[in-house]
Amino acid sequence: MTTSNKATTPIVSLHNTSKHYQQVEALKNINLQLDAGEVLGLFGHNGAGKTTMMKLILGVIEASQGDVRIFGVDPQSKQAWHSRRQIGYLPENVSFYDHLTGLEVLTYFSRLKSVSKQQVIALLEQVGLTAAMKRKVKTYSKGMRQRLGLAQAFLGEPKLLLLDEPTVGLDPIATKEFYQTVDALKSNGASIILCSHILPGVEQHIDRAMILSGGKQRAMGTLSQLREQASLPVTIHAQGLGTKLQDDPLLCQYLANDSQLRVPESDKLAVLRKLLDYEQMSDLHIEPANLDQLYQYYLNDSTAFDSAAPEQQEAPSQSAVHNKSEAVSS
Repeated sequence: MTTSNKATTPIVSLHNTSKHYQQVEALKNINLQLDAGEVLGLFGHNGAGKTTMMKLILGVIEASQGDVRIFGVDPQSKQAWHSRRQIGYLPENVSFYDHLTGLEVLTYFSRLKSVSKQQVIALLEQVGLTAAMKRKVKTYSKGMRQRLGLAQAFLGEPKLLLLDEPTVGLDPIATKEFYQTVDALKSNGASIILCSHILPGVEQHIDRAMILSGGKQRAMGTLSQLREQASLPVTIHAQGLGTKLQDDPLLCQYLANDSQLRVPESDKLAVLRKLLDYEQMSDLHIEPANLDQLYQYYLNDSTAFDSAAPEQQEAPSQSAVHNKSEAVSS
């Protein structure tokens, strides 16, 4: 029997991290470990502390309390200078020099990161700006400026991406292409923090979610973990049963409308077995609580964070789970 001592340094590590501005607590006791190839969805209303957290990670501001480590070093230290080329950042309100062309803007940023001209051209093509790359930025629409911002963030194939509202201003096709790029970067080992108010479509691209409110960490974990703690009902759509649902003494108590049931997770299997007894049922569809429902739950439930298990405050990262299972199996 052998025991593995392999340890992986998290790409991002925040431990009991707080940031104060005089009497304002922008962030309070935030804990996070983000591993290589992991995507974190960062959610919260305006003023929740999302941008402050990103600035701490970038090293733009210094934590008032606690510890911040990016690629294993303090982002405020001189040693962090070497790792900054590995970081890509898209701010919420992207802004560029209006009198430069899109090509000139991206070329300027590429020189800061020592990126080749070939990658500049390839990225402009990837975000759909090839035809407009020699036009001045002042002629760009909001969506075109956003796509230029994404190209800037993707320069140099960064190992850490911080994306603040990246799909604002993008049309559905551009949004789909953006998430395809996110998935590709993740598969190549990049870690990504994705901050968005547009929740539909996000959940299938993230590994874990952090929900902030008033600078406090209200929830942290995989969507499965958050669903389990929230105990929100499962929605079951059963087609072709007519009035059978209303007439059934077990099923009628969960009835939301003629063909829809809202069932507690603990009762799900019993309800499904009962539904499968009906041969005339033509279709069955199960929907767990989605990201928007979880978000609303954790923001509105004042006891959600206080009553959470300790692991929510320091939810295990991918490497922690892997190392634990490795030790058990060995």
